[in-house]
Amino acid sequence: MKNQELNEKFALMVETQIQTQAEIKAFFKETTKKFDRTEAQIAKTEAQIAKNDAKLASMGIQFGGFTDNIGSTTEEYFFNSMFEKPLLGGIKYDKVKRNISGNVSNVEDEFDIVMYNGDSIALIECKSKAHENDLKKLIEKKAGNFRALFPFYKEYKIYLGLASFSFYDELKVMAKQNGIAILKHTGDLPEIEADNLKAY
Repeated sequence: MKNQELNEKFALMVETQIQTQAEIKAFFKETTKKFDRTEAQIAKTEAQIAKNDAKLASMGIQFGGFTDNIGSTTEEYFFNSMFEKPLLGGIKYDKVKRNISGNVSNVEDEFDIVMYNGDSIALIECKSKAHENDLKKLIEKKAGNFRALFPFYKEYKIYLGLASFSFYDELKVMAKQNGIAILKHTGDLPEIEADNLKAY
């Protein structure tokens, strides 16, 4: 092979290599630009997510406070009503207390309204909008928890009531079937349905 041919082949190889390196550099430059754009977009997205999280947290606090206010208003209304006229299912009570709580070993509970006399206790759970779960909790836990937390009253009859600004018909039927008093908001004094009150 002649020197000239060798030189031409070598020149062609060098030219091809230079062209390939230029293409590689251009490719890496374009890829770097894409990565930079992607990182910028990710940073922007993360900033927006953080902003949204802050808004949601703020709304959560506001909604939480709003819910707490409704709950307090519900309790206040029914407590004031029962304090003024401490009567449930034809049974008169001597004392009415609010937000009684206890914690003994593995039992912890709070009772919205508790009414006492010489042999009976009435436990009234207050909800702005009553649900079936509230009724189940009242039936399955409240009386037993009260006796466990306050053994002085273990021989007392315990009557249960569900007080709410809002009831649906099926819940009222369930409450009556289980001997639970229903206290509804109607005006200055609540409307009380406690004809078939049952001791727990």
